[in-house]
Amino acid sequence: MAVELQPSELGFKRPFDREVTETLKLTNHGDSTVAFKVKTTAPKQYCVRPNSGLIQPNSNVEVQVLLQAMKDEPPLDYKCRDKFLVQSVDIEGSHTSDESVTALWSNIEKTAKSKIQEKKIRVNFLAPGATTNGISESDEKPPSYSAQSPSPQFGSPAPTEKSTMGESTRSAAEATGLAGAAAAISNALPSSTEDVKAQLAAAQREIARLTQELKDPAVRQRKVQEAQQKVQTVVQQSQDSGVPLQIVAGLCLFSFLVAYLFF
Repeated sequence: MAVELQPSELGFKRPFDREVTETLKLTNHGDSTVAFKVKTTAPKQYCVRPNSGLIQPNSNVEVQVLLQAMKDEPPLDYKCRDKFLVQSVDIEGSHTSDESVTALWSNIEKTAKSKIQEKKIRVNFLAPGATTNGISESDEKPPSYSAQSPSPQFGSPAPTEKSTMGESTRSAAEATGLAGAAAAISNALPSSTEDVKAQLAAAQREIARLTQELKDPAVRQRKVQEAQQKVQTVVQQSQDSGVPLQIVAGLCLFSFLVAYLFF
């Protein structure tokens, strides 16, 4: 027995720059458990929760259909061609409690595909303020579909919108990181010719100060004394470690020359 669908059409109300959610109610009026699965012609545009499951006898299940946010909203006179396909099958006696719904459907499509019943639902894009009960404003009945009639290609929509949210969050984080790097570089660079001149003058003053220190005899004497102390330390360490005296003397002479010439 096929499940009953309410509403007979899905109407999504503008604006579409945000996510829009509608509810599809699936009712099982029979005495047997029914397995269902929802497919769509635009699986990347919609998320369905749950997109498959079981309906107990004389019970119903509410399915949330989420239309993803659009970058560019379609014109008001745009005729949406998206459709949903609801498949259902009686599983009384063919389902075990430890079998998943995915495995159940895989087995049914292999062994009892002819028992699957299908119903199709059209999608309408409604103007702002219009009712969202899934029925068009002119109250026209949707065209009837049969399981044998030619149909467009349907695919299983994503069960949740987590992946889309994750991509949005990651894109926002990357944009924030790039903006922070650009701001740091902008702050480090001089903003005007005056800033460049000021930084250049400061650098010249620092060079002049260092040059003056090198010309001061007291500074040169202090550098020589520091070099001699380092030489004595090296000699003492070499004696303790057993390094040949010729190598130590060469290192001392080299250190003294470097200190005298450059300091």
